[in-house]
Amino acid sequence: MPRARVSLSQHDLFAPPAGATTVAIAPDVVLLRQFIATAPLKALITSVEARAPFRHLRTPGGGQMSVAMTNCGPVGWHSDASGYRYVESDPLTGRPWPEMPAEFAWLAFSAALAAGFGRFEPDCCLVNRYAVGTQMGTHRDFDELDLRQPIVSVSLGLPAVFVWRGATRGAPALPVRVTDGDVIVWGGEARAGYHGVRRLAAAAEVSAGSFRYNLTFRRAR
Repeated sequence: MPRARVSLSQHDLFAPPAGATTVAIAPDVVLLRQFIATAPLKALITSVEARAPFRHLRTPGGGQMSVAMTNCGPVGWHSDASGYRYVESDPLTGRPWPEMPAEFAWLAFSAALAAGFGRFEPDCCLVNRYAVGTQMGTHRDFDELDLRQPIVSVSLGLPAVFVWRGATRGAPALPVRVTDGDVIVWGGEARAGYHGVRRLAAAAEVSAGSFRYNLTFRRAR
């Protein structure tokens, strides 16, 4: 799949490093390898966390998620005994979610365009924080009202193994190692595809930090 070159002149700090490449994982699932320089993003995550702290959500069945989460944007994803849903206010603080940084929105737009999905304007950024030993079970993003819009998933920090399964939860796994600065975008026929993240291992490189962060951009409403 040819890569559409996107000008990031408005945010030069976020320009793709030299050598960025595009890989087709599956039909309508695209890996943008080393698409973004992440140092500025990490400072923005800290700013979001200061207003909406990370928390471990409960599933409708009563289990606690091992991955810590927060949100920014007009709506945020939430889970508790009442189910999975998007909410306009942070249940932890009662305040609106932090505004989505312009750099986040520009990154999501640019990645969707580079992956061949056209214009994308997210209204939610779910921020996941993975500690060593945590994982994300197989699931699909299916709480959004408009499934014509893609999902943009950005990796920061520790490397991880993203697993794509596709149309069914039990389909053969396609494991993909993602590292700091990689972006995966899926949409079209793959929009409701099942995926997950394997248990996070510690990195040998001290520079990778203690966590993996994942920015997942969606159009919820």
